[in-house]
Amino acid sequence: MRVVLVGPPGAGKGTQAQFIASNLSIPKISTGDIFRANVSGGTELGKLAKEYMDRGDLVPDEVTVAMVRDRLGEADAQEGFLLDGFPRNVPQAQILNKMLAEFGTSLDVVLELVVDDEEVVRRLAGRRTCRSCGKVWHVVFDPASKEGVCDACGGELFQRDDDREDTIRHRLEVYQEQTSPLISFYADEGILQGVDATGPVEEITQRAMAELRRFAD
Repeated sequence: MRVVLVGPPGAGKGTQAQFIASNLSIPKISTGDIFRANVSGGTELGKLAKEYMDRGDLVPDEVTVAMVRDRLGEADAQEGFLLDGFPRNVPQAQILNKMLAEFGTSLDVVLELVVDDEEVVRRLAGRRTCRSCGKVWHVVFDPASKEGVCDACGGELFQRDDDREDTIRHRLEVYQEQTSPLISFYADEGILQGVDATGPVEEITQRAMAELRRFAD
């Protein structure tokens, strides 16, 4: 099965991608993983991407696309895959369609994790990170025993800039600007399926798998 996973920051894409890919016995392919693999492996594309990253510039789409093409051409992705983090916009979606057509295949389903903005803010703004060991706590869902102190190592807990409410709301605005057209694009293709991404992780996975089975073969 060939799946693309989309959803706003804080929707739980990383967690669900792992569980869904495992349930379907297909590789989880994220752009972050691809970048790290190419850079650490010293590939030509990795060296090119590193030049941009070292300058603090965004890696151009054509480099990202080339990395994705190489990854989808690997043996473990021939029977299916779950893409997380690509495509991010309509031009990338069109490129992906052409790429898969060259491989003689196409996407089966685009799974959208649906969660409202206030829930995203509640999830992300409540996170607290330990300065010493990096463990992440949550003021509501997984609080430390003593406020501001990490249970694991006694380090100071702080709120990252990325987890501040104003930053989160800006990220959500950017997501809507970039991704709303992508959602419409896949809806028009008839392969978009939304899944309620609120509630316990296991329940969300069950809902996702129930929807995916409708698209299988």
